[in-house]
Amino acid sequence: MSNAPDLRQRDYAYSSFTERLLAKEIAPGQIVSQRELVELTGMPLGAIREMIPRLEADGLIKTVPKRGLQVLSIDLSLVQNAFQLRRIIEGEAISVFCANAPGDDLKRLADEHRMIRERALDHVTPELLEQAQRIDWAFHDHVVDAMGNQIISDVHRVNAIKIRLIRNADTRMLPELAVSVMDEHLAVIDALTARDPSRAVAAIHAHIDSAKRRALGM
Repeated sequence: MSNAPDLRQRDYAYSSFTERLLAKEIAPGQIVSQRELVELTGMPLGAIREMIPRLEADGLIKTVPKRGLQVLSIDLSLVQNAFQLRRIIEGEAISVFCANAPGDDLKRLADEHRMIRERALDHVTPELLEQAQRIDWAFHDHVVDAMGNQIISDVHRVNAIKIRLIRNADTRMLPELAVSVMDEHLAVIDALTARDPSRAVAAIHAHIDSAKRRALGM
């Protein structure tokens, strides 16, 4: 029981670090010290020290002797590996979701995606883009979490951080992508609604491959 506050602080520090990383307040490849992480996250040094082994295990930082802590660098190998892992996880998750998802859940997903698509066809505002991005990420998290496998969900979330770091501006929801991303998701949802696992897996793989091409600038 005495370790509970420390564990909570470690988790808060981890969340704060990843938020700063995705907000570009910490750059990929940057060398940082523990003291700098205290300033960046607003968490005490003890929580930072508790957080570091978890970040190392997740591949988000590595210790560089006599220099400090180096944040994950973005390179071609990371792109290939992260998107391959995403294909494996989400392909299996979609197949399971296709068999088990309640009909009202699928209707909710279809309705919210179509609402965003219709509004984006009319006018794309920053608020709409933010909502579209939330729906995009939440859809993938929801499908993976529906497997009920905490190990897979944890791996998925760490990999999602890496995916979002890769060509950060290109993997965010951009005005010109709002409709096409919703269309890609709706192709998946339509296959799920038809209870067609082969078509659903093909659609999610096509969506992931499209995101990978954008990340590679293709």
